[in-house]
Amino acid sequence: MSKKNCLTKADLADSIFSMMPIDKSQANQIVEDFIELIKVGLEQDEKVMISGYGSFEVNSKSARRGRNPQTGESIILRSRKVVKFKPSQILRKSVNNDGSPIDEQEDSFAPKSRLPFRS
Repeated sequence: MSKKNCLTKADLADSIFSMMPIDKSQANQIVEDFIELIKVGLEQDEKVMISGYGSFEVNSKSARRGRNPQTGESIILRSRKVVKFKPSQILRKSVNNDGSPIDEQEDSFAPKSRLPFRS
């Protein structure tokens, strides 16, 4: 990974590049296109579900009363939309097992191999 404890788009593109017979610009484009597809889906208020990973969806927050932390003045915070991510059980188990592979018999969506992210 290019930054400590941070997986970047460049890291994803590098991993795709190392695993597939394509050039780096194509790998970068795959990552950009994938992210754009998720973004467009969310902009259209669609739920984006990635099997074995999780789901993204847009939730609406109503306007509410808040406080300016510097002055203590009461203000009204406008309504807005927020993106919510809910991890799949598979991802949750993988993260809670310190990244060790999940027993493939337990779950058919278990990853067959790890991506070779660079350190």
